Amino acid sequence: MVDVRPFRALRPQPELAPRLVSPPYDVVDVEEARAYAAGDPDSFLRISRPEIDFPSSLDAHADEVYAQGRRNLEEFQARGVLVRDEVPTYSVYRQVMGGVVQVGVVAVVAVADYDAQRIRIHEYTRPDKELDRVRHIDALDAQDEPVFLISRRSADVDAVLAQVTAREPAVDLVSRDGISHTVWVVDDPAEVGALRLALAATGDLYVADGHHRSAAASRVHAQRVDASGEHDAFMAVIFPLDSVHVMAYNRVVADLLGRTPASFLEAMGEHFDIVESPVAVLPRRRHEFGVHLAGQWYVATARDEVVDEGDELGCLDVSVLQERVLAPLLGIENPRTDERIAFVGGIRGTAEIERLVSSGAAEVGFTLFPTSTHELVVVADAGMVMPPKSTWFEPKLASGLFVHTIN
Repeated sequence: MVDVRPFRALRPQPELAPRLVSPPYDVVDVEEARAYAAGDPDSFLRISRPEIDFPSSLDAHADEVYAQGRRNLEEFQARGVLVRDEVPTYSVYRQVMGGVVQVGVVAVVAVADYDAQRIRIHEYTRPDKELDRVRHIDALDAQDEPVFLISRRSADVDAVLAQVTAREPAVDLVSRDGISHTVWVVDDPAEVGALRLALAATGDLYVADGHHRSAAASRVHAQRVDASGEHDAFMAVIFPLDSVHVMAYNRVVADLLGRTPASFLEAMGEHFDIVESPVAVLPRRRHEFGVHLAGQWYVATARDEVVDEGDELGCLDVSVLQERVLAPLLGIENPRTDERIAFVGGIRGTAEIERLVSSGAAEVGFTLFPTSTHELVVVADAGMVMPPKSTWFEPKLASGLFVHTIN
């Protein structure tokens, strides 16, 4: 069983929550973060992206940047913007984006369960990004953004959540992107106890989004293993896997490795049926891909003999594209490190791929059919990992609603 605990969260004063709430650190670049937080001393981006307090000429990974994040967190507490729970609590967190409604539990989970693979991953991390999160958490003495976990659905968890969400929430707001965020605090001892037992019985958990944060939490714990504090756990929101919304993580590549558009399409045609499309392509089924180059969209469908459905990893569309196109035709052998490939979150749509190709930043773009949570669980349970950037979960967890201090 996975140890899913309540904790004494730092959370915003309810009336200040609309000002604190911000996008996750890794979906905005520094200039977008600077613009988002402009003129607002209470923006949580001052903690999650403290480089916005410095001139753009300063290296975002300089020691003073991480130290500034710590000072800003302390300042928010000193001013009463963030207030600590008096007792360990869970929170119930609901997000609504159009027709997508997901309700999860905010808790901390044991690093030991992550290290023992009871909290399962589906992709590897990038060393530079993982180190950045290690330094950030270590400097803050806190985890300021939760990891997005998914679990199998539990009737016992649902029963407690139905009871909690029937009450008035502590926070109810709509962020600038139009997503609704509602939070209920669970501090009743009976409900806390029932929820802890029910969560432990759901079985293994799966990292949906936050591989770098969870890996960094494990490393920080290893560094502090003989020190006091709550570094043996990391903050997460746990959603039932059948309620979350997965979008594709699309790709663009800088060049065609010397091929012309016509010769590239001809080479691709050895394994795919390719037809022109008069409109931008969002694949409608597995093994269908959109290809955009030279101002034209194409639909590329993998032939039946290309895909081995008995291969849990190889039959994923991200694997088919990698093994049949990106590696052999475009020379992208390691998409984790190759600077010629970039990844475009599904929420940005086809327009972003068209922009990158038309601007010359990329020569070809690919759209994919989304990887399902079922495929994620099958791969993770088999102890395998997908190619990087295989899933884009939306809506993202807002930052600024919860902080877990570890010292």
